[in-house]
Amino acid sequence: MADDLVAQLLARSTFPPAGTAVTCAVSGGADSLALLALARRAGCDVTAVHVDHRLRDGSAAEADLVERVAVELGAVFRAETVEVGPGPNLEARARTARYEVLPDDVLLGHTADDQAETMLLNLLRGSGPSGMAGMASDARRPILALRRADTEALCKALGIAWFDDPSNDDPQFRRNRVRHEAVPLLADIADRDVAALLARQAPLFAEQADYLAELAAPLDPTDCAAMRQQPVVLVRLAVRRWFAETSGEVYPLDEASVARVLEVINNEIVATEVVGGWRVSRSGGRLALVSP
Repeated sequence: MADDLVAQLLARSTFPPAGTAVTCAVSGGADSLALLALARRAGCDVTAVHVDHRLRDGSAAEADLVERVAVELGAVFRAETVEVGPGPNLEARARTARYEVLPDDVLLGHTADDQAETMLLNLLRGSGPSGMAGMASDARRPILALRRADTEALCKALGIAWFDDPSNDDPQFRRNRVRHEAVPLLADIADRDVAALLARQAPLFAEQADYLAELAAPLDPTDCAAMRQQPVVLVRLAVRRWFAETSGEVYPLDEASVARVLEVINNEIVATEVVGGWRVSRSGGRLALVSP
């Protein structure tokens, strides 16, 4: 039965060819352990990397769990430790620290449920149409079409015990409230599986966003006079691209910030604060981005 389930899930996944060397980020949860197991069943040469953020007592035990499973599945194991101090934006800072010790092409255990939550979070941030495209369906996310129920079913079928991170139930994190409150409520209102519905929409939004991004790619958003001659939909995209590339921020610029930057471009104001304490100003007809 386990082999049948593995075959079904692999058919819905996008792992590279057998023999490919890959690195999997494995936290110890069901999603990332299923990622590891499926990568090995796909014939990949896997290195499983666990990153300990040292945010709670006993976190080292999660690394031990991942190492045991990795060894059982025939994968190489590596442990990394990062320091994330207390303060605001804990999730974002932990994510940044984690990615700093992982290779750029690391495989991630994001599922369709994560995709749906990300789309709703982006909507709440006012990140615009590009935010509704959610996470990119690329080589780094081979199990993005799977559901959280699939990963848990796989772990149970393979006899893999996973770790339930208590922080995933902490309502201080917005994603948890979206997961445990908003998604179930929307499903109840719509009388359907809202997570699946949203996840299916993500590629459609991505197609539109990619097309418009291609049109906006040649634009220089710092040239205010030139921008005033362009369709505003392309200017918005150019501004978002410029901010992301210049600032290195993870999240797209929210719509309210973009609107204020447009006011700077249109000579309505001289400067404005945007997300993360960044400041956009105009001088000599050109925009500049000033770090916080």
